Parts: sequence; C-alpha cells; structure tokens
Amino acid sequence: MKILAIDSSGLTATVAVVDEAVVMASYTINYPHGYGGKKTHSQVLLPMIAEIAKTSGLELDSIDGIAVSGGPGSFTGLRIGSATAKGLGLALNKPLIHVPTLEAQAYQIYGYGGVICPIMDARRDQVYTGLYTFRQDAKQIVFEVMREQTALAIVDLIHLLNEIGEPVLFLGDGVPVHKEQLEKELEVAVSYAPVFLNRQNAAAVGALGMEYFKKGKIETAAQHAPDYLRVSQAERERSKLVDLARVEMQEMKNEDLSVIADLEKNIFPDGWNINGIAKFFAQPHVLSLTAKKAGQMIAYVFVAVMGEEAEVLHLAVIQSMRHQGVANRLMTKVVTLCREKGVKKLFLEVRESNEKARRFYEKYRFVQDGKRKDYYDEPKEDAVLMHLDI
Repeated sequence: MKILAIDSSGLTATVAVVDEAVVMASYTINYPHGYGGKKTHSQVLLPMIAEIAKTSGLELDSIDGIAVSGGPGSFTGLRIGSATAKGLGLALNKPLIHVPTLEAQAYQIYGYGGVICPIMDARRDQVYTGLYTFRQDAKQIVFEVMREQTALAIVDLIHLLNEIGEPVLFLGDGVPVHKEQLEKELEVAVSYAPVFLNRQNAAAVGALGMEYFKKGKIETAAQHAPDYLRVSQAERERSKLVDLARVEMQEMKNEDLSVIADLEKNIFPDGWNINGIAKFFAQPHVLSLTAKKAGQMIAYVFVAVMGEEAEVLHLAVIQSMRHQGVANRLMTKVVTLCREKGVKKLFLEVRESNEKARRFYEKYRFVQDGKRKDYYDEPKEDAVLMHLDI
C-alpha cells in the first residue's frame, strides 16, 4: 500500500509518499518568518509532488490514496492543500484521507507516554490545539486523543494542563510565540520536540493516513472539505472559555444540598431526593464537588472512593451551561483528585439511551464494560457500564 501525503496547513509546505515499510520520498520547505519574496504553497506543492515522483520513480496512478492535512490552520494554506488533493484525487480516481492537522503533528512523537500538546498560533492570544498520548496495551502501542483539536485561549490551555497535572511535550509554530508564558505559568514538567519534529511533516500525515485508510476512514475528492476553525468560530470558543474562567469549583457544602435536590428533579427522570443526597454527602468516602458561576450552582458531581477504585455516582450540568466545557473541567478535577488518593480505576454507569453522555465519557477515554439489565426506573432501562484507567 502506498499513500501520497500533503500538508500545507501552516508555513510549512510538505509532501511525502509512504508505504507500509518506509517513507519512500519526502520534500519539505519551512518558511519560519513568512513567505516574503519566496514562492507560495500554490506555486510549490505540485512541483514538489512531481519532483518526488520523478526522483523515486513513482507512478502516481500506483498510489492507493491521498492523505491531506485537513485543518485547523491557515485558511489559505488549507484551501490550497485541499484543492491540490481534490484535483489529484479526481484525476487519478483515488480516495482522499482527511487527517486532522494536530493529530498528525502529535503522531510524530510516537510512543511518548506523557501529554503531547501541539499548538498552532491562532493569534489574539489563542492557539489551535489538542491533547494526545500513547499508551501500551498488551500487544501494541495505541495512539489516543485525550482532547479533540479546538481553538483555545492560551490561558485556558495552561489552566487545563495544570489540572491534568502530567508532564507535557509541546510542538508546533505556536511554541515560540507562547513559550515564555507557558514556562512562567505551567506547574507541570515541560519539554519540547526536537527541531526535526517540531513542525508539520507529510510523512506523519501519510503514516497516520494509512492507519485511517485500513479502518475505512476515506472519502471521495468531492466529499472532502477542510476544518478551517475560522476566526469567527475561534472567537465564539473564546467567549465561552472566558465565561468558563469565571466558574469556581469547590467542595460541596451543607447549604448546597437543597439546591442540588431541586436540580436533580429537573435534570434526571429519577433524580435523588434531599434525603438521598444528604446520605451520600455525609459519608466520608464520598468526594463531592460543585461548580458555581457568580454564586449560582451550574454543575456538581458525587464520587465514591473505595481504595484503588472509585465510582462516579452523579455528574450533572444545568441546561444553559452545557456544551461549554463545564463537564470536562469538572471531570478533569475528579480525575486529578482521584489520582492523588491513589485511585487506579474510575467506574460509572449511564442510561443506554443517553448517547450524549456516553459520547462525552468515550471522548474522556472511558471504555464500555457491559450492561446492567433494567438498572434504571422511570422509565425502565438498561445501564451501560464504563471505566477509565487513571
């Protein structure tokens, strides 16, 4: 299998051909300070592809697919890379493989067990970023997405990494822009990718694209569209995150219980009453946290800690604050506190029909263990059992 890969998402123009054994050919040009009088991506990509095909003796119609860095990144750069890939896909009748830009960057740091954090400068004190790691299971090293790529204010990224509390490795064109602030405000061990791994590389796009290809994650040239994460969307994300910065997380207090009882009635069809809430709150092995904004309760969680295991009993966010990162921040705090208490596994169950909650926990790396028949009442429903290795 041979994959042609293209990445023009930033100031780097890079193309490569990879097969299952080696990188057959690659060609990369970096413009660290902008183009100036140099050629643009639209002028260099096709000649670069032609050159590696000529030098390596590759017949382009022998490739199996075209992997393209799909964003985020420069609007113009992504558009040029997308147009080049789509044109070749149509001409050669080959499928395209959409590879998220930041996943490909992180994939270069293969096998690193800490947090891998590629950052691309999005201006206005924002970055395009995602969080990734590699874990070793019984048979192989597995690449994991800890947080999907998004636009974040740099201050919120720093806050998130401090809450996770694990060593972090940075790479990307956002590093020199924000390095001083990162080193000043981060409370975790920080390292940086070496110079030969710190920017986009089409060989990584091709290698990860080959894995996606094997899983059937392909599209036609007509279907392909890059993820621009334009400034307007980034600004919307920023406004949410500035809001989130005003959220205070703290241990639950007695005066919170009646408020939580009222919220339980509104959020859950079989919510706890005040007696049930007070019962759990009073137990010494229960970890209970609240999230408040301007003094108003917006989220809360109960966790039962039992030695090296813990169980999330209830996690709830009020309707108006959902999809704004509150649950993610609360869960991050729970994991941090559980790790400090020596917890190795975190368990929970969720209604089978609650697909949004299941997707949230899956993104947080919870895996499904099985089902518990007719666990819930009002209405009667199975519970999906999940766990997270901390």
